[in-house]
Amino acid sequence: MAKRRAVADSDDENASQPASKRSRTTESEEGERPHAPRATKGKKAAANEEMVIDDDDEAGVAEIQPDDAAEKKFEEENEELIRERLMSKSKTQGGVAEMGIIESIEMAQFMCHKYLTFSLGPQINFIIGHNGSGKSAALSALTVALGGKATTTGRGSGLKSFIREGQAVAEVTVVLKNQGEEAYRPKDYGRSIVVTRRFTKEGASSYKIKSRDGKVVSTKREELQAICDHMNIQVDNPMNILTQDSARQFLSASTPADKYKFFLKGTQLSQLSEEYQTCMENISQTHKVLERKAEVIPDLEESVNEARSRWEEAQKAVAQKTKADELKKELAWAHVESKKEELTKQLNEVAHIKHRVEKCEGQVEQAEAERATCDLNVAALEEEIDSLGDVDSLNKRKEELGVLIKSNKAKLSAFRNDERTILESKAGVDATIAELERKIQDEQTRLETHSKEKRERASQKLAEANASLAEKEQQLKAIVEERKRLETEAESAQSECKRLQDEEGELRNRVVECDQQIHRCGEMEKSKLAQFGSKMEWVLAEIKKRNWYGQPPVGPFGLYVKVKDAERWGPLLRVVIGSAMSNFAITDARDRPALADILKTSQNNHCQIIISEVDLFDFSSGEPPQHCLTVLRVIEVTDEYVLRRLVDSQHIESTLLAATRAEADQMLLSLGTGGVAFAADLYRVVRFPEGGGQSSVIRELRNNDPKQHLFRNTNAEAEKKRWEGQRNEFNARLSGLSQRIRELQDTQNRCRKTARDIESQEGPINRAIRGIRTEINNLQLELNEDLPVSIQALQEALEEQQIEKTSVMGQFEQLVKEREKVQQDQRPLMDESDRLRLQLSEFSEKRSSISDRLNAAVTERMQADNSIKHFTAKADAEREKLAAAQEVANTLEEEYQAWSAKASKYCDPVPNPRKVDAVQRNLEAVQAALAERERRQGATIEEIADDFHKKEAALDTARMELKALNSLNNALKRSVKQRLARWHEFRRHIALRCKVYFAYHLSNRGYFGKVLFDHVSGTLNLKVQTDDQAATQTEVREKDPRSLSGGEKSFSTICLLLSLWESIGCPIRCLDEFDVFMDAVNRRISMKMMIDTANASKGKQYILITPQDMNNVNPGSTVRVHRMSDPERGQGTLAFH
Repeated sequence: MAKRRAVADSDDENASQPASKRSRTTESEEGERPHAPRATKGKKAAANEEMVIDDDDEAGVAEIQPDDAAEKKFEEENEELIRERLMSKSKTQGGVAEMGIIESIEMAQFMCHKYLTFSLGPQINFIIGHNGSGKSAALSALTVALGGKATTTGRGSGLKSFIREGQAVAEVTVVLKNQGEEAYRPKDYGRSIVVTRRFTKEGASSYKIKSRDGKVVSTKREELQAICDHMNIQVDNPMNILTQDSARQFLSASTPADKYKFFLKGTQLSQLSEEYQTCMENISQTHKVLERKAEVIPDLEESVNEARSRWEEAQKAVAQKTKADELKKELAWAHVESKKEELTKQLNEVAHIKHRVEKCEGQVEQAEAERATCDLNVAALEEEIDSLGDVDSLNKRKEELGVLIKSNKAKLSAFRNDERTILESKAGVDATIAELERKIQDEQTRLETHSKEKRERASQKLAEANASLAEKEQQLKAIVEERKRLETEAESAQSECKRLQDEEGELRNRVVECDQQIHRCGEMEKSKLAQFGSKMEWVLAEIKKRNWYGQPPVGPFGLYVKVKDAERWGPLLRVVIGSAMSNFAITDARDRPALADILKTSQNNHCQIIISEVDLFDFSSGEPPQHCLTVLRVIEVTDEYVLRRLVDSQHIESTLLAATRAEADQMLLSLGTGGVAFAADLYRVVRFPEGGGQSSVIRELRNNDPKQHLFRNTNAEAEKKRWEGQRNEFNARLSGLSQRIRELQDTQNRCRKTARDIESQEGPINRAIRGIRTEINNLQLELNEDLPVSIQALQEALEEQQIEKTSVMGQFEQLVKEREKVQQDQRPLMDESDRLRLQLSEFSEKRSSISDRLNAAVTERMQADNSIKHFTAKADAEREKLAAAQEVANTLEEEYQAWSAKASKYCDPVPNPRKVDAVQRNLEAVQAALAERERRQGATIEEIADDFHKKEAALDTARMELKALNSLNNALKRSVKQRLARWHEFRRHIALRCKVYFAYHLSNRGYFGKVLFDHVSGTLNLKVQTDDQAATQTEVREKDPRSLSGGEKSFSTICLLLSLWESIGCPIRCLDEFDVFMDAVNRRISMKMMIDTANASKGKQYILITPQDMNNVNPGSTVRVHRMSDPERGQGTLAFH
């Protein structure tokens, strides 16, 4: 049989749990209170009677007299088979159960035990001890722990009676084995299930169902019931746990009827009988209800006929009703058409607003493009300003030159004042000399006759001296002019040398730049990443090794970019987007510090970090027509994420390219939308949407710029050779310049040396001139001595004036020399000042021009920002209007769809319906005519038709339900009959097995006997023959059990109990004090028989309690003996009062 749930009512005094589905009684802790039996037609149901259902669906219970021949044939067919299985089983060793047996029992403050624990064996367990030692407490604890009723133990009326005297709480724990393939929830409980029940004096009771390691899995009684059902443990089945009182009564004083009831209850046949009885009662009651329902059918048929008559009468108004229906259909579709017109109007409004939104969005995009253009302009102009360099050094030098020039000008001004004074003094002296010479001439004319010859000789010497003086002065003038020429030539050579030295320095810088590029090419031969920065392999390795909040950084961008025509567009793109090729991109801002640290460590501070989510947006709307070449169209980007970042940061989809500046300008003019274009001849062209534009030269990259290696089709080796060629060219030019500089330096040194030599010749000539002038003065004095006093006085005055003139002229000459020296020093200062002034003027003009253009670009950017804000706000406002209009349109669309759906459900579409008002007036007229007819009939046509159809449907439903219920009831009746037949088969097989096993067990004592079942009377009789010599007697006499001795009767009952145990599936068999009435011989044989039976049983555990000793039992691998200690004796006499 299938596993069945044992009756498991609560033993709590204040609470009760519903019984299992097969339980038909509910028992409290105080005693049994069975339900009143249900009465059938004049017959009372009994647990030992068979249920019979007659053909007219009346339920009854009657046991039909069995056919003796059939029973005999059944026994002949099956008895031998059962006996063979029994004999085969007795020769085999039974296995240990993997699930459902008791591993241990623990009691705390339970009954007479303060604390007691048992570890039970898997097969046979004997619990022995003197009376009063608390042996039976083990079975009581097992029953209570597994949810059995306290009354079934025979030791108390409630749980609180099990609590040890003087204690407030007791606890029992049972450990169930839970192994094998059919273990109960092994993942939760493990190999054992620990069930603990705790109860108090106040009546509270609780469960804890734990795993082997002590983890509480459940505290619900339902879980315990599920465990018992799964393991087929039936604690309230008297055949499984036979307590001391039940065993004593069963062994000594049970009647045949009690034995039969025990047989039915223990095998659960009585429970099945009660359930089948209940089913038949319900089937009979249902049959009566169906009969009453069948009586209502004629009334329903009459009501339907009356409704049909009224409906047929109402059909006369169908034509008018049809017209009203047609008008209603037209009205429905007229409403739909009206709603459609309203929807169309609203959709047109939505389209109009959407057009305005698109226009505003286009203006926003245009403003954003202008803003992007302005950003490019501002960036380019700022870069151009930065490229002008710093003017602080020029201003500082200009200030130094200004101080020097100002000082020299002050000196020259003083020289001019002194010169003016000297010239004025010379003029006065000249006038005085002329006056004195005139007077002397006059005096000499008068005195011509005096010392004429002497005077002529003196005059001749004087004339020779003057001629010599003139020659020396002419010679000195020629030397001074030659010296000045040499000095000018030296200064010219120095200036040219300085210019060439500057050019030489630039060439040397170019050579260094070439060396740097050659070094980079060498690095690129080792790694192509060298063109994007230093230690890029290490950077990428570090990026791979680290953990990132977002996706790993992507970069450098140049890894994913390739120029289609590098020879043509490479030089331009290196300037336009070259700086972006070293950029990296991340998706989470929290990753920026880590990446920045990596780049800083690798000295790649030039690499920018872009933070952007992975958004593969569509940028096609920003691209120009296909015939226009853009940066995007001349490159290939292998990564979509990098492509979007270049679109965001560099606007590669809209930046135009052209071969020349003119073509770029013409392309922008043809588009008419403004924008930026770059020309291959290194021009940047800007056209503004409102008109106008500008162009500027793009500064080429320096030779040492790392971007020089980008976008080249040549490999690193070829690039290295190219740079080596440039370096050789620069070195050749440098060699020629060095030779020319040396020549100029030689010229400068030669001229300055010659000038110094010539200047050294000026001293002797000046000394000779002074000697000649002294000689002239002496000759003049000699001439004057021969003159009269008056002439002599005049001559002396003349000489004084001439000396004064000579002195003045000497001062003037010295002043001229000093002035010329200052002018010579001032001239290079003025030249340098002029050059600085020109440079500063050009710088100021350039900076002013660029600043003006930058201010204009910033202003344009602000205007673009204002335009973006204006058009964005306008677009948002239009979007709000669009959303509101779209919401209205959606509502109208939903209403239109809903109305159309309702109209479609109501009728087919009506083409070209009239206006709602016209249809409504026509319908009202028809409905007024119908209302007048309905007033005369007392109901509308719909109501009459609806009433007819409802009554007709009710009749059909009643017929179908009655038919279906009759079929169901008959099917249930057949099912119960089949189950009853199977129930009889179960009982026959169990009874036959009991008979065979009983005879087998009796034979162990040398007895013969049989079990007599009377299923009609509900009795079970035992017949036993105890005389071993009966075979030699002529008449065999079988004893009634009541005539047997106490030991024989107990032995026979034990044989019956063992036979019945073979018919149940519970893995536990418990028996208390089974041998109290046995003599030593019967007890020994019973013990052996029970041990043999237990050993042969597969998966069964036996717990046997006896007060006798176990000297005749040998403990082994399957037998475990638990000896209880003697009871404590606290006093010597009984305390009677």
